[in-house]
Amino acid sequence: MSERSPKHSFAARPADPESWIKAPDRPSPRAEPAADFAARLTIDVTADMRGRIKIAAFQRGQTVADMLRALFEREFPHSEGDPR
Repeated sequence: MSERSPKHSFAARPADPESWIKAPDRPSPRAEPAADFAARLTIDVTADMRGRIKIAAFQRGQTVADMLRALFEREFPHSEGDPR
């Protein structure tokens, strides 16, 4: 039988996190280009928290993404001299 190559994980930990963070994102072939948004952020939340977030967004008449973007803008405003 032929040998199988070692299994690679879905996402490997970067060897140099600092350069990985500063590297430009590669566009996803499936994603539609968004005019104002250049990065995707993935976080893990509990099923309960996900439900609460979705309910809050629905009650506010917003999408979850728009609601979280506004939250991040409030919590992490641009400082003078920061790159945009």
